[in-house]
Amino acid sequence: MTPSLRVSRRRALAAGGASLAFGPALVRRAAAANGVSDDTIRLGQSAVFSGPAQDFGVDYRAGIQLSFDRINKAGGVNGRRIELVSHDDVYEPAKTAVNTTRLIEQDKVFALTGYVATGNLAAAMPLCEKAGVPMFAPLVGTTSFRTSVNRLLFHVRAGYDLELRKIISHLSTIGIRNIAVVFQDSAFGTSNLATCEQLAAEYKVPVVKKLSMAIAATDAKEVAAGLKAAAPGAVVMIMAGRMVDVFIRDYRASGAGAQLYTLSVGITDAKGSAQRLEGKLAGLVTASIVPPPQSLRVPIVADYQRDRAAFGQKIDSYTALEGYIVGRVMTEGLRRGGQALTRDSFIAGLESIGRASFGEFPVEYSAKNHNGSTFVDLEMYTGAGQLRR
Repeated sequence: MTPSLRVSRRRALAAGGASLAFGPALVRRAAAANGVSDDTIRLGQSAVFSGPAQDFGVDYRAGIQLSFDRINKAGGVNGRRIELVSHDDVYEPAKTAVNTTRLIEQDKVFALTGYVATGNLAAAMPLCEKAGVPMFAPLVGTTSFRTSVNRLLFHVRAGYDLELRKIISHLSTIGIRNIAVVFQDSAFGTSNLATCEQLAAEYKVPVVKKLSMAIAATDAKEVAAGLKAAAPGAVVMIMAGRMVDVFIRDYRASGAGAQLYTLSVGITDAKGSAQRLEGKLAGLVTASIVPPPQSLRVPIVADYQRDRAAFGQKIDSYTALEGYIVGRVMTEGLRRGGQALTRDSFIAGLESIGRASFGEFPVEYSAKNHNGSTFVDLEMYTGAGQLRR
């Protein structure tokens, strides 16, 4: 731990210790009702664990749980084990709302983490705010959640605006004069389309065609034909899950040749996508918001791979690594929350982190900044599903 981490952690512990003034018995009773007991911290998750987008929830949970397994084996956080309670929302915001109410009112969780998708987070946040429950590290980068500080909401991943800026600035640099956008017919797709159009105007790379696709689409021939007729310099995809495979399959089959770009959430199961697309994944450029999971020279990646081996974790992906990093950062916030852990002391603990590095993965938090990381890189897929810089 760096000196700055130690100093700010002491401040957070002092903040957490202030609750002792109310008396140990009262603190224990209040804590038990809020997901903290003498030996456990209970956290809650609603995410997609079935259907065409299930890879996101399954992999994200696997990475978060792996990080918690690591800390639990070492004795937990200030002597408490971390327990993660997860419910499937099948990617439907209405189900997310039901699950969130269940997690808060029945499961009595201390905080929420590992949520997936823009519309699902939008459904959950009013419930968090009503109950005063923190929401940590949703797998969401939509700009609208980041433009002002919500005391209860903390991000780890870089925002989609930073991913889109990286893509569009790159296109501008290499001389692309216009682009087309294919976007998911959802809150995630429409909100980030607006961000993409703003950035395209800023970099003078106008959007000449924009077409939507349904999440459960099994055919993209009409979309591909529209793009082929528009003949853009590049196509930017604002989509997630198996629909990306559907689009790439039909776009490549149409004979159109524009370079394809996707956000970090575009491909989760790279090996599966590579098999389904039979080599057509080759050349797809993606924004990445964590280092490559095979880059063992990066300490956080080396820790992740070591823990995968130690705990027999079979899942290995960018999303799982992201979840692992999320667990590490959240654990630090819980530690800084102190022995008399409360939601207020947890929030103070996270805000006290300041600029810090978790195995050379940089984040920054304060009372005025809950956005976490700004790390974005561009990589290209091979036909077999590997990524190359």
